[in-house]
Amino acid sequence: MADLSVLDYFFWLLMIIALVMEVWALVDGLTTPEAAYAAASKLTKKLWLIILVVAAVVGAAYTVAPLAWGGKPTMLLLGILPVAAFIASAVYLADVKPAVAPFKKKGAAAAVPTWARTAPGDP
Repeated sequence: MADLSVLDYFFWLLMIIALVMEVWALVDGLTTPEAAYAAASKLTKKLWLIILVVAAVVGAAYTVAPLAWGGKPTMLLLGILPVAAFIASAVYLADVKPAVAPFKKKGAAAAVPTWARTAPGDP
């Protein structure tokens, strides 16, 4: 690790920031009720969690790679996988999180339309 330049450390810092963002998206996805995704007309919770888990694992692998294998962060960051992982979490945080936020605050029952909450025959 002693032969890393300032630019390598900068790119490593970018990878750490991206990992934090990927974990943030994953935690938010885990805490959002499943019905909120359907109510917001987004992909299912299961599909988003698969995407976000893969993104977090890829981000973690590429972040620890310079420590484990002695690779240069500059070359690792230029690969397609860490960029795709960052884009997946960015799409979740920019598009899905704001769309499901109103349903998350009220709980999973609020994501069900009013007409569906009443039993047949109830006034």
